[in-house]
Amino acid sequence: MMQNYYIKHLGKIIFSIIFLSILTFPKAKAQQNFEDSVFVRTHYTKIERMIPMRDGVKLFTAIYIPKDISPTNKHAFIMTRTPYSCSPYGENEYSTRLTQYIHLAREGYIFVYQDVRGKYMSEGEFADVRPHNPSKTGNETDESSDTYDAIEWLIKNVPNNNGRVGIFGISYPGFYSTTSLPDAHPALKCVSPQAPVTDWFMGDDFHHNGAFFLMDAFSFYYSFGQPRPKPTTENNPGFDFKTTDNYNFYLKTGALKNFTNHYMKNVKFWNEMMQHPNLDAFWKARNIRPHLKNVKPATLVVGGLFDAEDTFGAWYTYKAIEAQNPGADNRIVMGPWCHGCWSRDPGDFLGNVNFTSKTGVYYRQEIELPFFNYYLKDKGKMELGEARIFVTGENTWKTFATWPPVGAETKKLFFHPKGKLAFDAPTGDGQFDEYVSDPANPVPYTEDVHLQRTREYMTDDQRFAARRPDVMVYESEVLTEDATILGPVFPNLFASTTGTDADFVVKLIDVFPDDTENIHENEKVPMGGYQMLVRGEVMRGRFRKSFEKPEPFTPNKVETIRFLLPDVAHTFKKGHRIMIQVQSSWFPLVDRNPQKFVDIYQANDADFQKATHRIYFDKQRPSHVEVMILK
Repeated sequence: MMQNYYIKHLGKIIFSIIFLSILTFPKAKAQQNFEDSVFVRTHYTKIERMIPMRDGVKLFTAIYIPKDISPTNKHAFIMTRTPYSCSPYGENEYSTRLTQYIHLAREGYIFVYQDVRGKYMSEGEFADVRPHNPSKTGNETDESSDTYDAIEWLIKNVPNNNGRVGIFGISYPGFYSTTSLPDAHPALKCVSPQAPVTDWFMGDDFHHNGAFFLMDAFSFYYSFGQPRPKPTTENNPGFDFKTTDNYNFYLKTGALKNFTNHYMKNVKFWNEMMQHPNLDAFWKARNIRPHLKNVKPATLVVGGLFDAEDTFGAWYTYKAIEAQNPGADNRIVMGPWCHGCWSRDPGDFLGNVNFTSKTGVYYRQEIELPFFNYYLKDKGKMELGEARIFVTGENTWKTFATWPPVGAETKKLFFHPKGKLAFDAPTGDGQFDEYVSDPANPVPYTEDVHLQRTREYMTDDQRFAARRPDVMVYESEVLTEDATILGPVFPNLFASTTGTDADFVVKLIDVFPDDTENIHENEKVPMGGYQMLVRGEVMRGRFRKSFEKPEPFTPNKVETIRFLLPDVAHTFKKGHRIMIQVQSSWFPLVDRNPQKFVDIYQANDADFQKATHRIYFDKQRPSHVEVMILK
C-alpha cells in the first residue's frame, strides 16, 4: 500500500523536494558565507601599511596575517596588486575577498592586497597598462620594480613568513600578476595571471584586431579614468545612461568624437586612445608579451573560453611564456567560464548552455589550491599537466602535453553556394554572396534590450542574426561523427566592397539538432535548433595588410582578409551542424566602421555610408575558415 501511495504521488513528492531545495539553497549559501566570514575574523589579523618603493613613493597595502603564525609555524604570502581598491579601509574592516578564496584562507596563507601606484590610497601617478622598462637604472620604476620592492619589504617586515610568495589576480590585476615575472624577486615562487590584460590593441578589452570595443571602453573609462587629485577611498560614479536600451543610446550618440566631446574630455586614457588609431609605439610599449623572458617562477595562466574581455590575454600570455622560455614551468587552464567566473561561480552554466558539472568548484579545489600549496608549502604533488582544458560540447576536462595539441590536423571549412559549408573546396566560377551593410542599422551583438554588455553573449543563440539580410550564413550537413576543434581559428575571406573601408566579423557556431530538449530552468530559449556561439571575432579591414600602416580598399577590388580568432576547445557532436556567420557590424559591442577610409576616431556623422560587400567562394577565390581538428 505504501509503495502504491508513493507511486501515485511521485510527482507531488518530487515537486516538494525541488521546491524545498530552492527555498533552502539561498539560506544554505548565506549560512556558508557567514561561517566563512567568522572563520576569517577568528583566524586572521589585519594590518595596513604604506610600503615604500625605490623612488620614495609609498603604496597602500592591506595584510591579513594568520593568528597562529609563529617561529615554528611559518606561512607563505599570496599577493594581489590591483587598481580597483583593496577596500575596505581600516584595520577592523575585513575584505570579502578572503571568503571568496576561503579554500586558500583555510590553508593559512598571508593575504596581501595592494593599491597600485596612483590608485585609491597609494601615492604616485597612475598609468594605464604602464609600459615595462627592461633597462631601469637607479630609482626608475615600473610595475615589475614596484612588485619587487613590495615583496622585499614583506619578506623583511612581516615576522614568521616562510620566505615564499605567490601572486595572482584577475583581469587588470592579472596584468599586474604578469608584470611580476620579468626580473622577478627570488622569493616569488609562483604566479597565476588570470584573464590577464595583455594587449589592448590586438585582442583584449578595448580593441580586437584594431577594431574599437566601444561599449566596454566607454562604460569602463567614464568612471575608472576620471582624474584622482589625491589619495582617496572613494569610487568614481558611473555614467547615467538615462535608458535601458544601449543599442539605442550608442546609435543616437553617433560618431566616436561625439562621445569624446560630450562625455570624455577629462578622461586621459580615452583621449590617448583616440589619438592612436593604429598599432604604433604607444600600443607596442603597452604589450607585456615581448618582456616575458627568463621567467623563473612557476606560472599557471587561467582563462575562460567564453570570457568577453580577456580570452586573448590568457591564451597569448601562456604562448608568449612558452615560446620565450624553453623548459619553463608554465601551464594553462581554460574552462567554460565568463570573465573571472572560475573564482566565484559554480561554473555549470553560462546563459542557456549547460556544462553538466560545477567546473568552477572543480577549478578552485583541484587546480588552484594544489598549485599554490605545492609551490608555497611543498604540499602535495604537481600533477596538473601542461594544458588542462575543458572541451565544451562533450563537456569534459582534458589534459594535453602541448597546446595546441600534437595530432590536431589543420582543415579548411569552405563556403559554397546556397549557404553550404564543407571541407571540400568549391569548383565553380564567379560565385559570391552580396549584402548591404548600413551603419544606420548595424547588426546587434545580441537580441535582447539591455544596458550593460552581457557576459552571456559569448554563448548566445545566433538565430536572431541568421535572419538578417546583412548576415551571411554557411552551414554544414548534419555531422555523422564528432568533430573536436582545438586551437586558433583563421578566417580567410576573399571579399570586396563598394566603399573604402569595412569590418568583417566571423562567428563559429554549433547548431543543435531540432529535437534537442530543454532540460534546465537556465535554458531560457528553445534549445532545439539553438545556434550556440563558440567563438566570434572582428577584423577592421584597413589593417588587413598591416596594423601599423592601414590601407583603404579599392572599391570593387577583391582582397584577401586573413585574421585570427582566439583558440577554441569545442566538440561539435554527431547530429549537430557547424555554422559560420559573416557580417560587417557587431553593435554596440564594436564601434561602427564608416565604410569610408577616414580616421574613425575623428570621423563625423556625415562620414558614415552604406556599402555593398561581396564574399567570394569559387575555385580562384575560395573563402574558408581554417580550424584544427583532433584526430
